[in-house]
Amino acid sequence: MCTNGVNAGQLKASIEQIDEAVALTRRWTHRGFHLAESGGLVKTTAKLKEAQSLLDDVRALLEEACELAENEVASVSSDSVTVSLA
Repeated sequence: MCTNGVNAGQLKASIEQIDEAVALTRRWTHRGFHLAESGGLVKTTAKLKEAQSLLDDVRALLEEACELAENEVASVSSDSVTVSLA
């Protein structure tokens, strides 16, 4: 549905695609974390763990953005719009 110049379905799909890319990056980071941990690379392990946490935060923000987009599009579409022929 296109509301206020925004196709809500496409916007939601775009946010979900971004989330999927971040999820994949998070998995790769997690693998790197385990490699560094196994190799005894303490500082690298700590940074990778911090990166994982930040990626988790990004995913949470994307989830919120998806929900907000749905709610905002619904509220914009429920606002009354008046079109008059002059």
